[in-house]
Amino acid sequence: MLEIITGTVLAASAGLNAYIPLLGLGLLARFTSLIDLPDTWAWLTNGWSLGIVGVLLVIEIVVDKVPALDTINDVLQTVVRPAAGGLSFSAGSASSTVAVADPATFVTSAEVWPFVMGVLVALVPHILKSIARPAINFVTAGAGASVMSTLEDVGAVVLTILAVVVPVIALVALIGLIIWLSRRLKRMVAAKRLRRTQLA
Repeated sequence: MLEIITGTVLAASAGLNAYIPLLGLGLLARFTSLIDLPDTWAWLTNGWSLGIVGVLLVIEIVVDKVPALDTINDVLQTVVRPAAGGLSFSAGSASSTVAVADPATFVTSAEVWPFVMGVLVALVPHILKSIARPAINFVTAGAGASVMSTLEDVGAVVLTILAVVVPVIALVALIGLIIWLSRRLKRMVAAKRLRRTQLA
């Protein structure tokens, strides 16, 4: 059960930032004993893989903090984030972590369903983020883009670490984050409508 929670939280983290959970898994597996990836996922610990994901992460971090570019990036990431969520769920749920000494035998990287589930989980925060960001940019005249992006990045890092170390707490944090994003989205949409009415 814990391995499924780990995979779910990692996939949700990928919905916020596609590269943070993948880079986190790779770094934690390579340099710590917190996680032991299956042989089929050992490529995540490869120096080239870590370097490529790291470069993509830097590009994502920069672009996501620029108004207008962040919206375009969200459209492009509609494919990337769910795919990363699928990979993160598959790798995380099949790994041995400090919280999961022996992952369930029915969760293997060779199966399709963990990837599909990861894709579906990652879509939730990605869609919330894609809807909220234009509203935030409109209401704050673009000033909120960098703030929200930074909060999302920090959230993805925290969720990735918690998913490996304490999956249950990670799940609680994830639920809290989704509730917060949903409420924030409602407020932003309401403020956007009010501002449009005032301008009209």
